Amino acid sequence: MQSEKTFLIDKLSQPFHKFIQNEKMGGVVLGVSVLVALILANSPLADSYHHFFEQKLGFLFNGESFLEFSLHHWINDGLMAVFFFVVGLELKREIVGGELSSPRNAILPIAAAIGGVIVPAFIYLILNPSGETQNGWGIPMATDIAFALGVLFLLGNRIPLSLKVFLTALAIVDDLCAVLVIAFFYTSDISALSLIIGFGFVLFMYLGNKLGIRNVLFYAILGIGGVWTSFLLSGVHATIAAVIASFTIPADMTIKENLYLIKIKDYLTKLKALDSNDEIPTVTNEQMHLLDQVKKDTNKIIPPLQRLEHALHPIVTFVIIPIFALANAGLSFSMQWDELFQSNVAIAVFLGLVVGKVTGIVGFTWLVVKLKISELPLGMNLRNLFGLGLLASIGFTMSLFVTSLAFTNPEYIMQAKIGIFTASLFGGVFGYFVLSTSKK
Repeated sequence: MQSEKTFLIDKLSQPFHKFIQNEKMGGVVLGVSVLVALILANSPLADSYHHFFEQKLGFLFNGESFLEFSLHHWINDGLMAVFFFVVGLELKREIVGGELSSPRNAILPIAAAIGGVIVPAFIYLILNPSGETQNGWGIPMATDIAFALGVLFLLGNRIPLSLKVFLTALAIVDDLCAVLVIAFFYTSDISALSLIIGFGFVLFMYLGNKLGIRNVLFYAILGIGGVWTSFLLSGVHATIAAVIASFTIPADMTIKENLYLIKIKDYLTKLKALDSNDEIPTVTNEQMHLLDQVKKDTNKIIPPLQRLEHALHPIVTFVIIPIFALANAGLSFSMQWDELFQSNVAIAVFLGLVVGKVTGIVGFTWLVVKLKISELPLGMNLRNLFGLGLLASIGFTMSLFVTSLAFTNPEYIMQAKIGIFTASLFGGVFGYFVLSTSKK
């Protein structure tokens, strides 16, 4: 049997491909990005670091500037829109054919996620019932799935697969709740005209889906040029546009699996029947035609939704989220520490994430099981459910994102970041300890 021809570039890129295909590496890269941001924010380069993200970027037309925002704003409203687009794709996939497609399977993670959203917000509001600090109630609501799953993967086969599935489904519902909170509670003055135009583009994308258009470029042009831009100008946070647009992407196969297998076997039979010469570096016209048919049918069996999710996931994990962390995680330790507790922001965020998440997730899950509405997944017990609750208190990316929407006061932003960092560190370390000492 002849071996496959490899080139130098294949050998050089192989370690890179292995790295990005390792799911737990996303958490590692994110952790490194946070560390770099902290080092820069507390080094002689601190002023340059902060000034870099304040630079304005926009478009010039006829001497007038359009969409001129700071680099920090472009990262939070532009790059993060891609992150939320992938979140929307994952959510739709789970609803169509994943853990959320079966009502019985979906009830438990949905209940856990709702508990993990309501209780943290309630704890925060108890400590900040009024004033500007009240706006931060959405900060401790979200789970950072990249960090949480990264810690879970470090445990390897010491924990059952059902825990990963449960945490993933919980985090997706958790993200949906966060998106709804951002849409309804963290928006500025709304331009009705821009919003109507945006939903008009959404309607075009939906009609394209129903007409059978499966060209990803069609949805990209309408989604970015139409929906995202309109929402950006409307006052509704642009990341919401990404989630709405993701739900218009086709998620169905246009060829059944059995028919696909029959066709592929037929193509392979025809390819074998054709004269071939391995010494010639090109293929014949007949071979080209058959290989093109294989490619077309393969694209038919993979829904555009999954093709997009597969293509964008590494970009989000290894490019967008690390850049977001670099732009938002710069916490200066030279702050006046005696001012840290002049408000309840830091302690409310910490308790909301650590106490609220664990109490909400464990409590609501236990209640649903006790009422016999659903059952615990195979391999799960109260101890490792408690461990998952601790991992869910790692609210890093989404919590930082909501912080940027909730506050304009630099002191409150810094206090919220301290609460997020300490809670995420606490939840990650103790969650790992609880799960690593649990019986499989």
